[in-house]
Amino acid sequence: MVGASPQCDLLSPSFWFHSWRVLGKTLRPPRAISRRPGSPAAALETPSPSHVPGGHGARTRKRRRGRVPGRRRSRPQTRGPAPSQPPGEAVWARGRPFSAPWDRLTREGRVAESVSVPPAPPPPPGQFLDLLPGSACQGAALRRHWPRTGDSPAPAAPTAAQPPPHALSAVGHAPWGRGEGEGAGRGGRGAGTRLVLGRLLASAPRRSCGFLLSPLPPTLPQPPVTMNPDLQKERAGASFNPELLTNVLDGSPENTRRRREIENLILNDPDFQHENLNFLSRSQRYEVAVKKSAIMVQKMRKFGIADPAEIMWFKNFVNRGRPAPLDLHLGMFLPTLLHQATEEQQERFFMPAWNLEIIGTYAQTEMGHGTHLRGLETTATYDPETQEFILNSPTVTSIKWWPGGLGKTSNHAIVLAQLFTQGKCYGLHAFIVPIRELGTHKPLPGITVGDIGPKFGYDEMDNGYLKMDNYRIPRENMLMKHAQVKPDGTYVKPLNNKLTYGTMVFIRSFLVGESARSLSKACTIAVRYSAVRHQSEINPGEPEPQILDYQTQQYKLFPLLATAYAFQFVGAYMKETYLRINEDIGHGDLSELPELHALTAGLKAFTSWTTNTAIEACRMACGGHGYSHCSGLPNIYVTFTPTCTFEGENTVMMLQTARFLMKSYDQVHSGKLVCGMVSYLNDLPSQRIQPQQVAVWPTMVDINSPDSLTEAYKLRAARLVEIAAKNLQTEVIHRKSKEVAWNLTSIDLVRASEAHCHYVVVKLFTEKVLQIQEKSIQAVLRRLCLLYSLYGISQNAGDFLQGSIMTESQITQVNGRIKELLTAIRPDAVALVDAFDFQDVTLGSVLGRYDGNVYENLFEWAKKSPLNKTEVHESYKHLKSLQSKL
Repeated sequence: MVGASPQCDLLSPSFWFHSWRVLGKTLRPPRAISRRPGSPAAALETPSPSHVPGGHGARTRKRRRGRVPGRRRSRPQTRGPAPSQPPGEAVWARGRPFSAPWDRLTREGRVAESVSVPPAPPPPPGQFLDLLPGSACQGAALRRHWPRTGDSPAPAAPTAAQPPPHALSAVGHAPWGRGEGEGAGRGGRGAGTRLVLGRLLASAPRRSCGFLLSPLPPTLPQPPVTMNPDLQKERAGASFNPELLTNVLDGSPENTRRRREIENLILNDPDFQHENLNFLSRSQRYEVAVKKSAIMVQKMRKFGIADPAEIMWFKNFVNRGRPAPLDLHLGMFLPTLLHQATEEQQERFFMPAWNLEIIGTYAQTEMGHGTHLRGLETTATYDPETQEFILNSPTVTSIKWWPGGLGKTSNHAIVLAQLFTQGKCYGLHAFIVPIRELGTHKPLPGITVGDIGPKFGYDEMDNGYLKMDNYRIPRENMLMKHAQVKPDGTYVKPLNNKLTYGTMVFIRSFLVGESARSLSKACTIAVRYSAVRHQSEINPGEPEPQILDYQTQQYKLFPLLATAYAFQFVGAYMKETYLRINEDIGHGDLSELPELHALTAGLKAFTSWTTNTAIEACRMACGGHGYSHCSGLPNIYVTFTPTCTFEGENTVMMLQTARFLMKSYDQVHSGKLVCGMVSYLNDLPSQRIQPQQVAVWPTMVDINSPDSLTEAYKLRAARLVEIAAKNLQTEVIHRKSKEVAWNLTSIDLVRASEAHCHYVVVKLFTEKVLQIQEKSIQAVLRRLCLLYSLYGISQNAGDFLQGSIMTESQITQVNGRIKELLTAIRPDAVALVDAFDFQDVTLGSVLGRYDGNVYENLFEWAKKSPLNKTEVHESYKHLKSLQSKL
């Protein structure tokens, strides 16, 4: 699959963000879940005067039309005091029941002891749930608040007869959206398609309200939950409150609460319940994915969910991190229309696509070409007599290959083809191509389309092929926002050719966040299982220790855990940077586009390579059970590993970053200053003309200082960039061909790019730690930051020694300090993975269960295997015939 699908053929959940980001920014639809009578969301709250025609809710809506944009208004909140909790009664913590003396839980901020009792029911209808400040144990315990609509007497305590819901997350009373706060009034009103779409999305009323709970849909009785004592001990001994760290990862406590609300909405919806996918055939998994995708789109419309982050949460939780057939439709087809289509084209295509009358994909990669876009062979020849484009797949290698959703789902495709008009080729351009008949879904004449067959993973995705034979489309089907072909065939070039590659730059930037999420899942599973699993002996005659107590297991997992946190923060930075620069581009400022392209390409490669290796390391750290699908790790691996090749094969991505680094180096060498993440090149003395002369770097590295270690990584990057540049210059002199010289220096260039990306990650991690105000969170993140930085030095010691950035004795100190950090991080390991806040259904892992009850559930999982449906399998007949002859 090398070189395949630089067009995001195998979509990850993060790709949804862009479609909805554009819609949210343009339309500013409400974030609130719709409270229309009869909607599922309406069933989640009790009636209030705002629901009564002419009540205060109607008056409030009228007043809001005249409020100052962006100004957050205070809201009166009427609450009664939280009732005392009887000692020993179970309390809810992030959807999971715990039992502990209430006063001790609230005083110490953790669950200190537990007994096996039936889980407590949720609060009665109409009560608010809020976070209990200071409580840890993978989340805050919940305390009850009375409804805000007037003073209410304290309701009767819930009884054991009330059935518990599915896992019920801690939710709060935060504002439901920027429609009520900081983002209100930004984004203006569009015309045409956007205005119509805005009206459709605006059908849900805006209002700030708490998430009220009513009795949930009927569920099966839940058995008593007993927490594994090892995990209980680990959580009780943590040095920090995981809830606070979860808030940091989510961006704010409000984001955390809102994400959990959405997760609960899905978790308790019977439409999203399904059989274990591990026991389904590929055809069955595809059908389940199509059904869930269709329901998901309907639910999001019904609930009025349109904020980009909330869309990502919703989709990610519905599909449990797996791909879905509509991923490219919503992740690339719609965004490409918004960015590259004219207003007239959006009028014709966007609304039908939004309503799923048109289901699209993005067909770029061909059987013979992937990353090398200029080598694509599909042609689009303009015929001025009919004002049509004639599309052809002239060779077998020109057949479109890999686009997700193309095989069986889509009826349209955005096809990238070489444009020919007036006898000249003008390079790649995008065309909207109908491929199946609406209504029957049969391929149109001149179109050959189908599924490419089983793959390493992605069974839910119908990656397909597309062959076109003299297939005609109207001239208006060429996306013409930037480049145009006039009716007479005259070509009008775009202002900047790079603008047409904006979709790919976006996806690469968000793949960094996807690396963080996948690695975080793998670490959660491996660390929890390592805390539950007991094996061998450390001291003869003593009980078997947890395998997490072995230093070798800590050395396998804790650097990966530190890496997961580093990538979490880098992913957040890349998302913010992309959105900021994309906004500048919209205003005509393209100055930061080259570095954005280089940074997204390099970090996409750096993080995906690292994560791919790390997931497999987590699997092996779980021993034999890690090989079973019940661990969840095989699914995480096969779902993530295509990231190394789609949206640009990683080596090619590193070389693209290297090209930017070489240009920056040449600028500095000519006396100009560079800015951004490559500004460290400004410190290179211009008189250095030989690679060996860069060996002396006056520095004193403090291995206990993240800032000092960042400086060391900066010097390493500068040294390797300069060495690559000097070697490239030498090859150019000898070979007299820049292309040949580039190939002969490519190993040095990739190493320079890797060093640059490593420096960026260390720098951003260090900066994030300094921004944390809570001392306990800053302390644990500082340890992780030090471990990540020092572990990278130990793995690349040669670079630091050869450049005299560090001495041999310092490298020895680094290795010793790593061991000390392993010991320091050990008590917080489980709490650190708890802070990622993955629900069990998202992990899909028996080994990584939150309650730690691995072995009982491992046995139950195995019994569900289809082979166990009968005591004697039908295949026994083949053996029986042999045995009868004995």
